[in-house]
Order: sequence, then structure tokens, then C-alpha cells
Amino acid sequence: MALFLPTYFSPISQFSAILKSKEIQFEVYDNYQKQSYRNRCYIYNTNGKQLLNIPVKHPVSSARKKTKDTQIENIGNWQKQHFNSLKIAYQNSPFFEFYMDDIAFIFDKKYKYLHDVNFDTFLFVSDALQLNSDFKKTSSYTTVSKEKDYRNLVEAKKPAEKSSKQYIQMFDEKHGFIPDLSILDLLFMEGPNTISFL
Repeated sequence: MALFLPTYFSPISQFSAILKSKEIQFEVYDNYQKQSYRNRCYIYNTNGKQLLNIPVKHPVSSARKKTKDTQIENIGNWQKQHFNSLKIAYQNSPFFEFYMDDIAFIFDKKYKYLHDVNFDTFLFVSDALQLNSDFKKTSSYTTVSKEKDYRNLVEAKKPAEKSSKQYIQMFDEKHGFIPDLSILDLLFMEGPNTISFL
């Protein structure tokens, strides 16, 4: 059983690992860490790499909080901002209109917990790619063998991994190829052909 952390529109490297795993389990009992893909993703816009960040509530005390208990800070309209950013960046991409209606519900639904958003984004992408979306959630903090532990893919500060193949990106003539963006970048550019790049 391969072990992952739930992320917001996962980076390409995580979906590549998910595709190669027969059974997947999501760790929800880890301690929440800032500046990770738990609450952020990167897309490609006219200025290059753009961060989309979900604001989260931070505990008043110094006590650590579990990922499963992390709540969204719903002050301001982050969902509208994120959806508008996606429209501006990808409206002229080959497959944005094809997926736009299916993805819109994530930006209309009211969420309390971060992991609910992340599981909805996982299910959307799994459906778009026609992947088996069966998964389990941990019931306590879990340890697995190193070769089945993919929790490190959540670290946004680690160097970007190159996807197995480069693909045409919206603004690559201006900024060059940017590896390991959100899976949405690949999906909006390649549509059903995304699987061959993973």
C-alpha cells in the first residue's frame, strides 16, 4: 500500500507516483506543516510560475494540529480568486473548456476542512483521467517501507522534479518549460493524453 498526503491539485510528480501504485492510502494523522502542497499548488501564467494558496486557520496555542483537523480561513474569497486565476492562465489552452464545468463545483462548494478540498480535487483529477479513485485514509500515524512512502512529495520547497516527458505549456516560449506544476497544467494542455506523460 503506497502512502501519500492529500494535496491541493497535486503536483505532477505525485500523480505520476499514484498512477504507478496499485493501492493508495492517504495519511491524515500527520502534523500539518506550512509551505507544503497541502494547501497550495503552482500554475503557469503570463508571468511564469504562480502560487495558488488556500488560507488556513492557525491555532492560537503552540500545540501542533493534525492535517485532518486543519480548517480553512474563509475570510476573503480565495475560491473565486483561484478560479479566476485558472481561467486567465488557461482559457486558451486546448482542454480548459472541456473540464471547466466539472471543476467549477470545487470553487462553489463551501468547505470547512482543508482535507475535504484536497480529496475533492483528487477525485476530480481521478475522474478526468479515468483512474481508479479507490483509496483509504489512515486511522493513526502510519509507517511504511521507504519505497512505498511518498509523503515527501508534499514538500513545496524541495527542488522541482522533472516529469517523465516535457509537454507544451501555455507560456513556454516566454519562460521555458517549468517542471512539476499542478496536475491541472498538464491536464489543461494534454487532456486525455495526460496519462502518457505520467
